[in-house]
Amino acid sequence: MSWRFSALWAAAITLSLGISAVRAGDPQAPPEITVDAAKTREPLSKYIYGQFIEHLGRCIYGGIWSEMLEDRKFFLDVGAAGSPWKPLGGKDACVMDETDPFVGRHTPRITVPGGIVQGDLALRKGKNYVGRIWLAGDAAAGPVQVSLVWGQLASQRQTVTVDAVTASFAKTPLGFTAGGDTEQGRLEVVASGKGSLRVGTLSLMPADNVEGMRADTLALLKQLDAPVYRWPGGNFVSGYNWKDAIGDPDRRPPRKNPAWQGIEHHDFGLDEFLTFCRTLGTEPYIAVNSGLGDVQSAADEVQYANGAADTPMGALRAKHGHPLPYQVKWWGVGNEMYGNWQLGHMPLEKYVLKHNEFARAMRAVDPTIRLVAVGDAGRWSETMLRDCAGQMDLISEHFYRGSLPELVAHVRQMPNAIRAKAAAHRRYREQLESLRGKDIRIAMDEWNYWYGPHVFGEQGSRYRLRDALGIAAGLHEYARQSDLVFMANYAQTVNVIGALKTTKTDAALETTGLVLALYRRHFGTLPVAASAAAPLDVAAAWTADRKALTVAIVNPTLKKLDIPWKLSGAKLAGGGRRWQIAGEDPMAYNDPGKPPRVTIEEAAVSDTAERLPVAACSVTLFALDAK
Repeated sequence: MSWRFSALWAAAITLSLGISAVRAGDPQAPPEITVDAAKTREPLSKYIYGQFIEHLGRCIYGGIWSEMLEDRKFFLDVGAAGSPWKPLGGKDACVMDETDPFVGRHTPRITVPGGIVQGDLALRKGKNYVGRIWLAGDAAAGPVQVSLVWGQLASQRQTVTVDAVTASFAKTPLGFTAGGDTEQGRLEVVASGKGSLRVGTLSLMPADNVEGMRADTLALLKQLDAPVYRWPGGNFVSGYNWKDAIGDPDRRPPRKNPAWQGIEHHDFGLDEFLTFCRTLGTEPYIAVNSGLGDVQSAADEVQYANGAADTPMGALRAKHGHPLPYQVKWWGVGNEMYGNWQLGHMPLEKYVLKHNEFARAMRAVDPTIRLVAVGDAGRWSETMLRDCAGQMDLISEHFYRGSLPELVAHVRQMPNAIRAKAAAHRRYREQLESLRGKDIRIAMDEWNYWYGPHVFGEQGSRYRLRDALGIAAGLHEYARQSDLVFMANYAQTVNVIGALKTTKTDAALETTGLVLALYRRHFGTLPVAASAAAPLDVAAAWTADRKALTVAIVNPTLKKLDIPWKLSGAKLAGGGRRWQIAGEDPMAYNDPGKPPRVTIEEAAVSDTAERLPVAACSVTLFALDAK
């Protein structure tokens, strides 16, 4: 993810609105659709429905991961500006001790009697919460009371008592049931004896977490049914040491996020990401650090993921509880290394050498992996394809677009950008000798709209109905470019310009998430020739079994339309289904915890042989039974 998208967007809006599937026509004439089901394109790759998650804002922490406590490993001083922890018993009751810290650079040491507290916890009546705390200190410091608090009365709290404190750190499990609803809950740690108490780290999660992940988020991600997830970045990866995030989560060091705001807790590392993928039934796509990282670290990461248990890194993985290799197929060599915003950025002529060195070392560990190289249409992609074609399987492209005031222009940004990327790569295929006999396709592994205020944390922009229309039109263009675009990863999945948004207690699909879920589940896999009069955008495809023809229409106008259409190359049986995402307000959006304003409506249809009805400002997908 980069900040460069704004300049590209400004350049892209000069593109013509006309595309191969949109024919300019008489503005007074009724729109018309033609579909030739006999003219098929290359099958649509399932990987165009991919997703991308990065350690940025509330994508992982506060979105996917269910940890409720901020700065649970005390990266910041207790009581300091920005710290969620406050001392109990006066400002000098807690100091940060750098002598033999439990994790990181220091550990809070409390003068007893005294304690620490974190507030702003969202609790729900009757909901169970679990956690743990590591404590050490003077024998006389105890007992220690760890309390979950949901009100001001003495009865509005539940307490776990640690009777004995030892000189060495010991872990105590925590379990609570909230007795009321609040957005201002607290977790208090209070020692009532004498001497001093050290708090190593704490954790608090809803008891319904799924191996540390939020159950509500996972339920929506299963609706998206993305076939692949790219991780961990993004700009983040160029300053990331994956070895910081393996082993005992409580002993993993907290650090400043190298690329974005906030703290990286390292609670969600490679093993957790692969557990996430297994839970969702999706494939992992791991980007290695070719920014500030070195070749050996990248090779070690491949071996940790894929090596046998008798290899050095495979043995380390087995030690951490994962004896069997993960067999990760998709690997990205770096992220946006063409940009001066990227840690470790270097001139192109040096980076091609670095890419090849990384690729050879990674393939030496596992020759079966598939490598995605950093691309950027123009000189960078052309040079990478010329000098590194033998050391890549796919080449990445990224794009983002901002807000345009006119609805049609706003929607058209997505297919225009995809088409421009594809056109550049078609030229490379014609011109570069290095590509003779090779089929290096595009991984559009970051694409989305990116604009608006940060409602859901850092880069947490909200999406509206008009954005859903644009994402649908983008999917149509991927179908039109099915011979060239192999993968597309919507960026990013949760909160950060995400397809779904969360609060502390609720989650909801964005308008864009509705489109991705709808097409993934119901759009066909064998694209056919289709065209429409402007400003409509249409795509059509056979289902895998050819029992139904799917026709998808984006109507970026505020008029309900009854569209005449002509079908050749197939005969319909007369029945089918229709799914529709529509509304009178292009700026309508969904918020977690509130009734949705934008939904998917499903209905049976018949009598569609001559006309296809679509609502104003809509995405409509028909699945029409074929004879």
